[in-house]
Amino acid sequence: MASSHIDLSAARWRTSSYTNSDGGTCVEVADGLPGLVPVRDSKRPDGGVIVVTTAAWVPFVAALRAP
Repeated sequence: MASSHIDLSAARWRTSSYTNSDGGTCVEVADGLPGLVPVRDSKRPDGGVIVVTTAAWVPFVAALRAP
């Protein structure tokens, strides 16, 4: 069975532009992993990470931005 572990030690995390400064909902995504978008809670950077494909992420973000 193939390992599903993805090495995120060199991931460049950035905070969502929708994050507020009062400790509310905070999301970070990592850049630099071709074809993948890791997502985590910025309040718990050592917690779990969800990794989605770029093919799934692009329409997700587009739907969030739609009027």
